[in-house]
Amino acid sequence: MIINHPLLGPRDAQEFTYLGDAGLMNRPYWLSETALQQFHDYLYLRKNPAGEHRELWFHEQGDRSWLVVTRNTTTHEILRVELARDVALANKAANTSQEPQQ
Repeated sequence: MIINHPLLGPRDAQEFTYLGDAGLMNRPYWLSETALQQFHDYLYLRKNPAGEHRELWFHEQGDRSWLVVTRNTTTHEILRVELARDVALANKAANTSQEPQQ
């Protein structure tokens, strides 16, 4: 399988380590009133979808970057590759725009 790294170009998947669901980047807010239940679900409940899935991959034998790879789990076709940093910044910007202004 070839992963098209956003900075380095096409790389063999053996250079990377699969680290699970990209949803793990969205850690619950620890001061929330429902933080205990949210952390339980965050730690123990995982989806195992057939089809399009966003995954975290670490470029262990390369530049040590974190990637979010959107992959079809039934065909192994890679649909999109993004730097995890860019995804996290976009998520943070989206979340702060939804927070009430004080």
